[in-house]
Amino acid sequence: MEETLVTIAIHTPQKAEQLRQLLEQKGIAVFIQDVDSSSKKKPESLAGVRVRIKMTDLEQALNIIETNKATQQQHSEENKVLIPVDFSDYSVKACDFGFKLAQLIGAEIILLHTYFNPVYGSYVFSDSGVSGGTDSDTLVNIQNEVNKNLEKLKLHLESKIEQGILPNIKFECVLREGVPEEEIITYSNSCNPSFIVMGTRGHDKKDSDLIGSVTAEVIEQSSYPVFVIPEKTSFSDFSTVKNIAYTTNFGQRDLIAFEKVIQYLKPFDFKISFVHIQQKFDMWNEIKLAGIKEYFKANYPNIQMEYHLINNEDILSAFDKFITDNKIDLITLNSHKRNIFARFFNPSLSRKMVFHSETPMLIFHK
Repeated sequence: MEETLVTIAIHTPQKAEQLRQLLEQKGIAVFIQDVDSSSKKKPESLAGVRVRIKMTDLEQALNIIETNKATQQQHSEENKVLIPVDFSDYSVKACDFGFKLAQLIGAEIILLHTYFNPVYGSYVFSDSGVSGGTDSDTLVNIQNEVNKNLEKLKLHLESKIEQGILPNIKFECVLREGVPEEEIITYSNSCNPSFIVMGTRGHDKKDSDLIGSVTAEVIEQSSYPVFVIPEKTSFSDFSTVKNIAYTTNFGQRDLIAFEKVIQYLKPFDFKISFVHIQQKFDMWNEIKLAGIKEYFKANYPNIQMEYHLINNEDILSAFDKFITDNKIDLITLNSHKRNIFARFFNPSLSRKMVFHSETPMLIFHK
């Protein structure tokens, strides 16, 4: 019986060849496959190809790739954790977690604040709420207020570092003018952070908060993993995590994202519950779940795992009940980019959970 192949990357032929050489030097068999039949008709520089390996080699291959990335980063730029802030208590809470995360992965921190220019709109967001005005004096006042708040936050964090409350991590503050979610996405694409860390409440603590709504947009548009830190959570760092819920659709990307989670959590003691919630019974999902059990039993024998296949038409309520019943400390799920119509008419589970859950989330992107 032939071994199952999994796709670990889709690259141009040139990059795929570089990855093939890297893995084959370590004794891993690599199979290159066109993304689709039409790719043969495209110029070689544009054609996409899949880099595939045996499923049994997945963990080793991902370790090799991560090690290679770490080596490259030592010779280029440092890892970064991007933390968008709006000066609320809960964005400061996200900063506290972000510093501890940065210490864990050996990263530097970028604090990003964006403000709206009233010259180009009828209102602005400031720490005092929504205000009108279109003259240059208003803009100057906003910029002065933003700079004052950013300096106040900087001094607050430096004080926590001096007291030993936060680790001594190098950080910088960045200001950007524009729509928050757009600026966060644009800036993240330029700085390539390892993670984005965001709170879920804005400064005025209303249901339609600035950061709360922006967080939902970022998790659906970002190419980078996003940590979501809810306002009422007691979660502070990974040492407090005992129970993790890992949502799965049984896809290969879930296996790759899982390996990333494990890389960061290896030093800690925890249990992972794999969860798939379906609106009605599906025998094929039972078969796929059995396959996942065998895979993880063989590749992660030292990690405590449970598997749950839940039938419920109300997916959000079923998931919420599961989180409560199993005392889940961290939710991990895969999301994917969606266009504006899909986001408006059919909100994703990850977006719904941002406004619903008081449990921290880690969202990876397909």
